[in-house]
Amino acid sequence: MPLIKILPHPEYCPEGAEVNAPAGTSICEALLDNNINIEHACDMSCACTTCHVIVREGFNSLNEMDENEEDLLDRAWGLEPNSRLSCQAILAQKDVTVEIPKYSINYAKEKH
Repeated sequence: MPLIKILPHPEYCPEGAEVNAPAGTSICEALLDNNINIEHACDMSCACTTCHVIVREGFNSLNEMDENEEDLLDRAWGLEPNSRLSCQAILAQKDVTVEIPKYSINYAKEKH
């Protein structure tokens, strides 16, 4: 069962965390199942960028991105080459280390 190491984030896990999840689980589901309440405004339907994470280790072990995820990531705050939407990043057998960006863009919460 792969281990997900979450780097410290002031809101979601100030001390950082480590959680196990079965292969085939999305990073977002694994975090939520372990009381790390990462934002997921679209209810994990790949329609926003609020669950954006940066995969610091184990990026290549995750499933490949589809075109929809790639297009959405272009709008994510703090985008890096190893960014993923955690609702679409499916664990394989390898451990991963993720960083939750300091900010996310949640159009439902923003006032225009």
